[in-house]
Amino acid sequence: MLGCSASLLACSLLATGLAASSVVVLPRAAVAQAVPIAQAIPVSQEDAYLLGPGDGLQLRFFGATELSGPVEVLSDGNVSLPLLGPVRLTGLTLPQANQWLELIYKKQLLRPELQLSLVRPRPLRVALVGEVERPGLYTLTSAEQSQTEAKVSISGLPTLVDAIQKAGGITPLANLREVTLQRRLPGEPLRYKRTSVDLLALVQQGDQLQNPILFDGDTIRIDQASEPVAEAIELASTTLSPDTISVNVIGEVLRPGTLPLPANTPLVQAVLAAGGPQTWRASKGNVELVRINRNGTATRQRFQLNLSQGASNTKNPPLRDGDTVLVNRSGMAVASDAIGAVSTPLTGLVNILALVDLINKD
Repeated sequence: MLGCSASLLACSLLATGLAASSVVVLPRAAVAQAVPIAQAIPVSQEDAYLLGPGDGLQLRFFGATELSGPVEVLSDGNVSLPLLGPVRLTGLTLPQANQWLELIYKKQLLRPELQLSLVRPRPLRVALVGEVERPGLYTLTSAEQSQTEAKVSISGLPTLVDAIQKAGGITPLANLREVTLQRRLPGEPLRYKRTSVDLLALVQQGDQLQNPILFDGDTIRIDQASEPVAEAIELASTTLSPDTISVNVIGEVLRPGTLPLPANTPLVQAVLAAGGPQTWRASKGNVELVRINRNGTATRQRFQLNLSQGASNTKNPPLRDGDTVLVNRSGMAVASDAIGAVSTPLTGLVNILALVDLINKD
């Protein structure tokens, strides 16, 4: 039996019946670094929850309630543990963390039996880049509100579609056939794996395997399609599209101005929402679509306004947020405006001459 001169902690452990445990006099830093993690813990290639700052854990020692209790992963990735002090657990899975703690606790206890469990997961932070309405870094929890066409509540573990919905949905140019998901692998040094997801199969066929659960640190990239997306009109009514867009309709329409419209509204429908073209002043064969791109450049396209034309990428394109639709004047309207511009000053001059003549007669 060990003498009580080893440490007060050793005495208390022996007094509480932990005769099967033995304390070794080692500095805390030496204990935590006794065996490198990379050598001690096997590295997995599978998807697994990785511990990180903010995770709430429960450490339980079988037969030693004095050492059991809640712990939390701090912002530096360490966990403050009894007998050991700070131990780095960030980047490990729960099974790896259990193995790692049992390994280093063997330097303090003869037969350590413990269980580490996750009781409060941290919020997930994922990055979305490419063809989404608001690219950036997002924090996802188990309760969210979507920002897309379907105002639905998001509950449960966050998925790929949940992240896209929080980012405002996809743009009309999004290539949904090849969405890239990048994920960190467990262990050190940092390593990642990438996979391709077909969201069109999810929307059209209901293949939920294309909607994986997200992990903290995931990156989602949606590239731009090389050609206009044929399914853009169909996608406008899905939960992947934004709620509304703002479009400027100006020129020869009854109610020109900025209009809130459903996402991917076709050009003809936007003109009709502005009251439709003026009867003889509007040139239905000269309607322009001006679009400001993300890089600051502008594109201008000319279309023919055909009220019977269905949605089409080439003849009646879906609109994007911030688009401007210009309904130009017809030839008759141009001639009428020119005559009015010339005759109006002359009319005023004639009225003045008539007034002078009337004064002279008096």
